[in-house]
Amino acid sequence: MSQILSIARPDSVRSVRLDTDRGTFAAFTAAPPAPRGTALLVPGFNGSKEDFLPLLPGLAEAGYRVVAIDQRGQYETGPASKAPSYAPDDLASDVTALAGVLGPVHLVGHSYGGLVSRLAVLNSPSAAETWASLTLLNFGPAAVSESTRERLRLLLDALRTTPVPDLWPFLRPEDGGVSEEVLSFLSDRWARNAPEALRLAAEQMITEPDRTEALRGCGIPLSVVFGTPEETWPEREAAAMARKLGARYTEIMGGGHSPNVYEPEAVIEALTSFWNA
Repeated sequence: MSQILSIARPDSVRSVRLDTDRGTFAAFTAAPPAPRGTALLVPGFNGSKEDFLPLLPGLAEAGYRVVAIDQRGQYETGPASKAPSYAPDDLASDVTALAGVLGPVHLVGHSYGGLVSRLAVLNSPSAAETWASLTLLNFGPAAVSESTRERLRLLLDALRTTPVPDLWPFLRPEDGGVSEEVLSFLSDRWARNAPEALRLAAEQMITEPDRTEALRGCGIPLSVVFGTPEETWPEREAAAMARKLGARYTEIMGGGHSPNVYEPEAVIEALTSFWNA
């Protein structure tokens, strides 16, 4: 689960809704007067655009227009359109549709958002015309670790008989340092998840194949940014994936699964130095 310490929205960050030919998506955006490029940030499992709030002002100050979204089935986006499908390939098509509205983008996918972003690139007929680059943030080459698979199997079992909101007491963070305001937000965000979106995402993370070889030939610049310590994917697997891809690799010690929250300045530096290059 993505982690959040604050939901305070800086004055430079605007809340918007983005219309595409695949539906309407809730987003945060920040931009300098004359941006040198655009970045699209895709959250992970049970995540949302709020996961990227610590990054948005700094990325804009570095010269980039940044857009962070709620994926289909998440928080304020909801179903996005009539008769929605939450299959990974359809979520990837959503990301591609957003790029069609925003122009060529530096694509950043966190955790399950990395899985979706990788699919978006692989499914693009001409990746270089749509994507300026791809960064995988705390995402590994294939299925999640065995301990994470076990937790996802337990969640899948629970989803068969229990409404999503009723599962919150079992998922509520135990860290006493999380404010009541953030806990209230996390509870509300969890309750708004589409059950089918959670189910399909969990199943995909359990079974995802290694697509490293296919991605290596995509023809766009690639980077991997990985916070440690990490339990969802082993760090050694992410580092090996980066080597096989010929991608820039940045380890962010102390960032854990959500370096965008715990070490945002290091993530901003990793992203902007890669984009600038």
